[in-house]
Amino acid sequence: MKQHSLKQPKQNMEVQLKSTIVFFLTISTTTLLSSTTTGHPFAPPSNEPDYIRTSCSTTRYPETCFSTLSKYSGAVKHDPSRLAMAAIHVALTNATRMAFYVSKVSRHKDSDNTTESAAIHDCSSVFGDAVDEIYKSHKEMKQLGWTGESVRFQLGNVQTWMSAALTNEDTCTDGFEDVAASGVKTKVLDRVVAAKEVTSNALALVNSYADTIPV
Repeated sequence: MKQHSLKQPKQNMEVQLKSTIVFFLTISTTTLLSSTTTGHPFAPPSNEPDYIRTSCSTTRYPETCFSTLSKYSGAVKHDPSRLAMAAIHVALTNATRMAFYVSKVSRHKDSDNTTESAAIHDCSSVFGDAVDEIYKSHKEMKQLGWTGESVRFQLGNVQTWMSAALTNEDTCTDGFEDVAASGVKTKVLDRVVAAKEVTSNALALVNSYADTIPV
């Protein structure tokens, strides 16, 4: 673990925390899928949850996928782009909450010169990056073009950002490998695992949607 993380100026940590709060408030007050449902009045089919479950079977964590996305089945219908959008929304919500949580823990650890403190500070930094990357993906999905070529290009950006976000979340986990067992470590890692699962699922569903775009 690189100890230089402990030397990060407190002002930078406060800026990161404020950014995290902004992201959290943004997604908490935004209507999910508003840009993809406007002007598309569908009669609700009877097998909407079945579509979610079938789609989730292609992800690494199918049960988590279904439990977090089934409530959006009415908005998703049978549209893979809407499903990918919903999955990114869930990933953004979880990552933002995690970033907010670990930032608070990090502030309480400012005076601790320990391996655990360094891991928490690093985790706070990489989750801030992950939130930014998932937010970019969310924004890009809301602005998909009308031609196959433009959609493929934009989905390529989404895939890149979601993959980077997942890497950052993995980096947080890796940083705790040499940290002794503790209540704080357990709480942080449990939350990281939950965030990683929905981010992984979102990336998988974006990949599945990308595969439907004709070349």
